[in-house]
Amino acid sequence: MPKNWTTCTVEDLADLVRGVTYTKADAAKKLQDGHAPLLRSNNINISINHDELVFVKEERIGEAQWLCDGDVLIAMSSGSSSLVGKAAQAKIPPRETFGAFCSVLRPFPLICKRYFGWFFQTSMYRQNVSADAKGSSINNLKRSHVLSIGFPLAPANEQLRIVDKIESLFAQLDHGEAGLRDVQKLLARYRQSVLKAAVTGQLTADWRAENADRLESGHDLLERILQARRENWQGRGKYKEPAAPDTRDLPELPEGWVWASVDQMVRVFRNGLSKKPVAEKNQYPILRISAVRPMSVTLNDLRYYSPADTEDVSSYWVEKGDLLFTRYSGSAQFVGVCGQMRDSVSVLHPDKLIKLRVVDTPELCRDFLELAWNAGVTRAHIASNIKTTSGQQGIAGGDIKSAPFPLPPADEQVVIAERVWDVFEKMERLQSHCQAELARSAALRQSVLKDAFAGKLVPQNPDDEPASELLARIRAERDAAAPKKRTRKKATA
Repeated sequence: MPKNWTTCTVEDLADLVRGVTYTKADAAKKLQDGHAPLLRSNNINISINHDELVFVKEERIGEAQWLCDGDVLIAMSSGSSSLVGKAAQAKIPPRETFGAFCSVLRPFPLICKRYFGWFFQTSMYRQNVSADAKGSSINNLKRSHVLSIGFPLAPANEQLRIVDKIESLFAQLDHGEAGLRDVQKLLARYRQSVLKAAVTGQLTADWRAENADRLESGHDLLERILQARRENWQGRGKYKEPAAPDTRDLPELPEGWVWASVDQMVRVFRNGLSKKPVAEKNQYPILRISAVRPMSVTLNDLRYYSPADTEDVSSYWVEKGDLLFTRYSGSAQFVGVCGQMRDSVSVLHPDKLIKLRVVDTPELCRDFLELAWNAGVTRAHIASNIKTTSGQQGIAGGDIKSAPFPLPPADEQVVIAERVWDVFEKMERLQSHCQAELARSAALRQSVLKDAFAGKLVPQNPDDEPASELLARIRAERDAAAPKKRTRKKATA
């Protein structure tokens, strides 16, 4: 650290203000007369966002609890250790307050607010609060944890030079990151357009033109699949013919295609195990609902199942080639999405996932079914049947079974799947490049901040007032402003 710098604690430079406590009766989901927006832990990231606000009665808000320009808002409690301690600085905020799971650090007048605020984006600060956060299910920071953090204090003039340099460099990084995020948005839109072209026949219009002389009737194709379904049925009880889709409002299909339902394609359709899994590892790994996303099943976050003594779980193992649908999710966009198990790994599936095994016939390409069941008319049907129960978004198995989808000839199914996955692999490489560059940019930001608070970002000026003298003035002003304690006079005899 340069010789004209000094070290102190956060307590030397700022007051800590606790957030507003309130009950459900004091709060509203929309702004009303006599209410004010209240920020919570979920509103804190690198900057403050204003999503999912709560509005509380102004009578609950103390004078010091109104957010001020330059305040540093800190998440003091969170169920996630990666979120507790997150901090963001307010910039000329609207008339807002903050909740009891947050606190605000309000810097004293003699310190540069922006300099003070940038410190709370450093890895140095994050390491301090990560080490201090404690709790069994909720991670909590105490007032003392934050106020006792060491703070590298630069001379007042150098603080201004440091802030100018940080913000100049970060503006360049912002520009580059904005370009990368624009590419990511374009890739997401392009992905949807490829899926749409795949399930409407546009993607393989050239293939059909070249193979027009050998295109078969969609009706004949579907009949052969249904015959194979009857022959290798593994369901319970007497065989029941699956219902055909209602095609009255469905668009016209290319030659050789036919509308079918999900139910017509499957020989096994089964919910999973309902007993709650455990984190302790055993011989019965089980998928989490988050393992299934559109066109993917991941195995990087498993839980484990403990069967009862007489419980038979043999029918709940997931095999390579099985298709899985999500039944429930906290987010509607992940309800009813479909992914294919591509790994040869023994794993069970929970009740919130539905396992499908398709009819064992060369007439069906699982890769095509997976993409078709995540797109177009099929996805629209599923999305329209999502219901909300106890705060969870969900869909009934019957609504998945009845979902319509376009079925092309067997050979065309393979061509569509190959073309889609070829495009997606190229897009994935671009996406990975964008992610790598964004990660590199984040690392550069930390490198800039590390140099800034080590006195290496800008040159020192020996004529600047030493930080030790600045600190002495800050302490003197703080002490002068503090209310004096009353002392009782001793009683005289």
